[in-house]
Amino acid sequence: MKTPILDSRRAVMIAVANGYQGGRECAAARLGIPLKRLENQIYGTAGVKPLDDTEISVLEREEGTTHLPDYICALYGGVFVPLPDAEVTHADLYDLSFATSTARGTVDLLIRKALADGEIDAVEAAEIRAVHAKHLAARHAEVDAVIVAHQRQA
Repeated sequence: MKTPILDSRRAVMIAVANGYQGGRECAAARLGIPLKRLENQIYGTAGVKPLDDTEISVLEREEGTTHLPDYICALYGGVFVPLPDAEVTHADLYDLSFATSTARGTVDLLIRKALADGEIDAVEAAEIRAVHAKHLAARHAEVDAVIVAHQRQA
């Protein structure tokens, strides 16, 4: 699993636009702007200001990604954890548990691969930390969902 390390706001905008269903053309159409303007906003060319948080959020909510909050949280050494829905089913809990286990396994696998040569270089460390942050966020979301699902109703 190759997780992109988004280390700049531009990298976030590129990931969001490229990851949008139908690509950049559809992302531009969704925002109601021409493709060329979207590209100028992504790359900061032609004196055009970058996409604002609201525009990025519109695209991410439709795609179910969290690149922008992940990036902002990482700037402060934290992880983004979305709040659980008010109604959490047992199937949701199972899915969250599975996601947590998968994320932990991915971290362990990356560490094992990195240690194959006896040391962890800077690129490997950055990738391990990025995937580990996803694991921590997944675990936190799982715990929050369990609490929501089993809270006494007032």
